[in-house]
Amino acid sequence: MSAWPDGYGLRILETVDSTLNEAARIAPALQGPEWILARFQTAARGRRGRPWSNPRGNLTATLVMRPGGAPEQAALRSFVAALALHDTCVAVTGRAEGLALKWPNDVMLNGGKLAGILLESAGQGGGVSYLAIGIGVNLAEAPPADSVEPGALRPACLLAETGAAVTPDEFLGHLASAYAARETQFTTYSFAPIREAWLARAARLGERIVARTAKSETSGIFRTVDATGNLVLETSKGPAVISAAEVFF
Repeated sequence: MSAWPDGYGLRILETVDSTLNEAARIAPALQGPEWILARFQTAARGRRGRPWSNPRGNLTATLVMRPGGAPEQAALRSFVAALALHDTCVAVTGRAEGLALKWPNDVMLNGGKLAGILLESAGQGGGVSYLAIGIGVNLAEAPPADSVEPGALRPACLLAETGAAVTPDEFLGHLASAYAARETQFTTYSFAPIREAWLARAARLGERIVARTAKSETSGIFRTVDATGNLVLETSKGPAVISAAEVFF
C-alpha cells in the first residue's frame, strides 16, 4: 500500500453483506474516519437501491466518518471523493487522458463508467451523525454490458482500458491518501476550490445532456455546477437548476 494517511482507520473484511451496512453498524462507536475494504460483498448496492455487480479483484470500499455540520455540506463530499478517485487513477496509471467526472458521482474512463460513488448518512436535529461514502471501482473486470439500464454508460475496466494491473489494497492505499488531501482542502477552504477542480475534469461541460428523474426529464447545455453542487443546464426556457437526477449523454 501507499503511505496510509494519519488519523484514518482501516478494516479489511473477507466477506460482508455491504461495506455501507458495515459503516452503519460501526458508526456509533467511531473514534475517527475509517475505511472499510471488502474482498467480497453479498448484498452490494448502488444508487436507488440497485444491485451493484462486484467481481473479485475490483475495489469495494466505504469511508465512514462523523463530519458534523449540515447535511448539505456533508453531501458535497461526493465531489471530494470523485476528485480523489481521479487523482488516484492518474497516480496508478501515470496518465489523465480519458478520465472524466460525470455529475453527480461517477468516474469515466474512455467514455465508459469506471467507478461509482454512493453517499449514505444519518442524523437528527438538522445535523449529520455519520456519513458513509461507498466507492466501487472496476479494477480487474467490468460488469457485463447488460447489467446496466438502457442508455447508461457502458461499464469500463482499468486493466482492460489502460493495462494497469492494480490490486484493491494498492488502489485503496493511493485513494486514502488522495482523499485525505482533498478532505483537508475542503475543510480548510470550503467547496469553492473543490468545485473549480471538479469542473476542470467534468464530462460534457458545454454540451447538451439529459437529466432524468422518476417524474421528469430535462435536456439542456451543461453550463456549470453551482456553489451548492446543483447541476445547471441552459434550456429553451432558461436556466434549470437540478439537485438530483440521473444524467445521460
